[in-house]
Amino acid sequence: MRLLFAVAVAAFCIDQGSKVAVMYGMALLDRGVIDIWPPFLRFVMAWNRGVNFGVLASGSDIMRWALVTVSVAVSVGLVIWARRKSDRWFMAGAGLVVGGALGNALDRVIYGAVADFLNMSCCGLNNPYVFNVADIAIFAGAMILILLSGDEKKPAASA
Repeated sequence: MRLLFAVAVAAFCIDQGSKVAVMYGMALLDRGVIDIWPPFLRFVMAWNRGVNFGVLASGSDIMRWALVTVSVAVSVGLVIWARRKSDRWFMAGAGLVVGGALGNALDRVIYGAVADFLNMSCCGLNNPYVFNVADIAIFAGAMILILLSGDEKKPAASA
């Protein structure tokens, strides 16, 4: 469990630290867009009031607090689930999801929306979507958990 909490704290701190550094340190809030390595990497200030890619973005306080509640509930659920596991990869994956979910939940509490700023494009394709470090942690953690889901021991069939 210590690994889960260590990874969660690291993901949370890197997410929140990157947001503070970019929004305030680099003044992205005022500038709106900063070309870092165009077209591959740009910082674009965006506020996500919904789930992924703005889905369910009603802008209402009810939705805001519902999404905070879901993030906390998923995090608690993963910690409870992890108590029955001993696999280090599972703990790391769960920690990434928990840290990312709580990072985005804190944004909703403080700002009313999730602060997104990473925009990446390549090879003539212009990506219109913006994301953050918490989203990367959630995606990576979920992929680890999905890949590990096939490792469960199946009960022997009775004859």
